[in-house]
Amino acid sequence: MNDTSISSVHNPLPSAGPLETVQVLRDVIGPMVAKGPIIRRPTMVAASERLDLDGRAVSRMQTLSDKYGRGPLMLNIPGRPVALILDPGDVHRVLEGSPEPFAAEETLKRHALKHFEPKTALISDGTERAQRRRLNEKTLDHDHPVHHMAASFMPVVEQETELLLEQVQAAGGALEYKSFYDAWFRIVRRVVLGDSARTDTPLTDLMESLRRDGNWAFFKPVATRGRSALLDEIQNALDRAEPGSLAAFMTQQPQGSEAQPAQQIPQWLFAFDPAGMATFRALALLAAHPDSLRAATRESRKVGQTEEGEKPTPATPLLRSTVLESLRLWPTTPMILRETTTDVRFTHGVMPAGTSVLVFTPFFHRDDRHLDFAHRFAPELWERPRTRQDWPLVPFSAGPGLCPGRHLVLLLASKIMAELLSQATLHLDSHSLDPEKLPGLLNNFSLRFRLS
Repeated sequence: MNDTSISSVHNPLPSAGPLETVQVLRDVIGPMVAKGPIIRRPTMVAASERLDLDGRAVSRMQTLSDKYGRGPLMLNIPGRPVALILDPGDVHRVLEGSPEPFAAEETLKRHALKHFEPKTALISDGTERAQRRRLNEKTLDHDHPVHHMAASFMPVVEQETELLLEQVQAAGGALEYKSFYDAWFRIVRRVVLGDSARTDTPLTDLMESLRRDGNWAFFKPVATRGRSALLDEIQNALDRAEPGSLAAFMTQQPQGSEAQPAQQIPQWLFAFDPAGMATFRALALLAAHPDSLRAATRESRKVGQTEEGEKPTPATPLLRSTVLESLRLWPTTPMILRETTTDVRFTHGVMPAGTSVLVFTPFFHRDDRHLDFAHRFAPELWERPRTRQDWPLVPFSAGPGLCPGRHLVLLLASKIMAELLSQATLHLDSHSLDPEKLPGLLNNFSLRFRLS
C-alpha cells in the first residue's frame, strides 16, 4: 500500500493529549535519557533493570498503539514537534527514507555528538555526508561479513583473550564486566589505531569523558580543549598508519575534500562500547540456554586458532546470531532518531517539516501482541537476511543509515566469544534468567560469570 495516497494532504496526524505526553516522557523517553544515550550511567542501568523500566516503556507504547492504531503519534511538547512511530511499516519507511525526507542529522543527536565528533557522517548532510559515509563504508568494509583485514585482527583477539583468561584464573575463575571491558578495548584500540595504542587507556578515558558531556547535549558547553586533544590523538594515529590497523586502511581509501577522516573514528570508538555490552550479554544468553551453549562451544572449538596465512572466516553462525539476539532483546540504541526535512504525508495525516521522529526499538523488538518470540532467545531469526517484508528488527538500524561497521562488530564479538568458549566452561553466577521470559533489561555492569 502507498502511504502517501490520501485524499487530503493537510490533515494533521493524531496528537497525544497533555497527560499522555507526560506519560510518554515519564515511561519511555525519560528512562532512556536517564540511563545515558551516549554513555551508560551504571547506577541508572541498575535501577532500570530492578524496576523493569524498559518493560514499562514497551507497555506504554502498546497502550498508545492500541488507542491510536498506525499513527504516527505527535507528542504535545511545546516548542518542538516530536512524533512517535507506532506502525512496523512506518519503521521501514522512516529508516529507508534517509537522508530525505527523514534526515539522520536530528537536532538533539547533533548537539550530543558535537561534544566529540562534530563532523561525523551521522550528523552531516549533502556532499559532506556522502563523502564521509562513503569513507566509513570503505574503511569498515561494510559489504563483507569478513573484513579484508581480518587476518590482522583475529590474532589480536586471540592474544587479548588469552591474557584475559589468565587474569580470570588469577581471580579464582570470576569474569566480571570490568575485566572484559578492559580486554575488549585493548582489542578495539589495536584494531582501530594500531598496536602502539594497546595501553593507551587515557585516550579511552578522554573519549568517555567527552561522551558523558554528550549525554547532556546542548545543556552542557563543549569541552573544546578535550575534543581537540582527542582529535589530535586520532590524527596522530592516521599519520602513523600502523600496519594492520583500520587507521592505516583508512589512509588507503579515496577521500573527498570534505571527508574529515579523523572525525569519523570517534564514532567507531563510541560504537564499540555498546558492542562490548551486547557481547557480554550474549554470553549470558548462552549460559541461560544449555543446549545453545553446548552447540556454541562445539562450534567454537572447531574454529580453533587462526593459522598464519589462513583466510579467517566468521567464528560461528550461532555466535553471530546470539549477539544479534542480545541486541534485539536489549537494544543498545533504543531510540533511533530522524528529522523531517519537509512535510511528509502518512495515511492518517501530515507530519510537518522539522519534526523529530522517534523509533523506540524495544517496542518493536519486544511487542508480544504480535511476536511469539518477543521475550525468549530466538537465534533462528537471523538465519537469513531480514527484508522490508519482515517485522522490523533493527539491531544496527536499517536503510541508508545502516551501521557500516555491523559486520566488523559481529566478527570481533563472535571471535572473542569463540575464544572464551573454546578454552573454558561458562557459568552465570550473577543472574537467574527465565528462558521463557527474559527480562526487559539485563544489566551488563553487574553480570558475573564463573569460568573453569
